[in-house]
Amino acid sequence: MKKIVFLFTLVLISLSGIGQVVDFSGTWKINKEKSELGMEFSMAPNELILEHGENSLLAVRHSTFNGEDFTFTDKLTLDGKECENPGWRDSIKKSTAVWSDDNKVLTVESKIPMQDGGEMTIIQKYKMEGGNLSIETSASSSYGDLTEHFIFEKQ
Repeated sequence: MKKIVFLFTLVLISLSGIGQVVDFSGTWKINKEKSELGMEFSMAPNELILEHGENSLLAVRHSTFNGEDFTFTDKLTLDGKECENPGWRDSIKKSTAVWSDDNKVLTVESKIPMQDGGEMTIIQKYKMEGGNLSIETSASSSYGDLTEHFIFEKQ
């Protein structure tokens, strides 16, 4: 009987970690050597500050483009509901964020209107890899497609 109780306890302890949501909170710096960036253009932020709540993610991205510094802030709910945030040049970016079934990967899909009347779709997959934050990014618009893989190290 003691063996059965012991085995049952071990099973419960091992199952307790399954399905737990990953916490992405922290200040993250890009590691350009480990990342796979676009050849001519990259959407990679230099620094990413994430505040991960129970059902929310606040993402502050510090980027540089053409020698100019930019800061973008997104407030997302993690329940698949659409969120609106400021986009590029006074546009409105509409995003949804959903967890994978195992709660290890957060997929954020965003749509941003383009100046040519079209729309850019950006899909980002956030996950932890060996203590680093990995973000696989793909963007598609009338200007073409871009795929990148960012590796961030916690500061």
